[in-house]
Amino acid sequence: MQFSSLMSILHAISAIIWVGGMFFAHMVLRPSINHIDPPQRLKMWAEVFRRFFAWVWLSLVVLLVTGYASIFVDYGGFMSASIHIHLMQGTGLVMVALFVFMFTIPYAKFRRAIAAKDWPQAAGHQAIIRRVVLTNLILGLITSMLGASGRFWA
Repeated sequence: MQFSSLMSILHAISAIIWVGGMFFAHMVLRPSINHIDPPQRLKMWAEVFRRFFAWVWLSLVVLLVTGYASIFVDYGGFMSASIHIHLMQGTGLVMVALFVFMFTIPYAKFRRAIAAKDWPQAAGHQAIIRRVVLTNLILGLITSMLGASGRFWA
């Protein structure tokens, strides 16, 4: 298998894991569990986040490595990359920054509140996490559209 093909496959799979996971969590799981009592629902979210965020970290690393490898191998650097590549890089870096912020501040506080069984505090931090996930979901869908359509922009 050619290097560029492998990078493209890994890049696409990582994007699917991250964006698809956010879509599932926000559009399917969240509304499906609203009837569960808050302490149980928040404990469930703690487990969901713990497992999903591990996959996001892996996906994030793979996306950055494969994206930059493709820029240098396939395009010979930033100067030769088309506009959709620069736009994808921009939206991707914003997504990474939002995820790192969310993981290090609201998610850390959420975990501490869960451990302390402080359900109101946990719910407040979970609401911030939800907004960041929704923002990243929208950015991820835009980035995916750029990746899928950008080569046709001539």
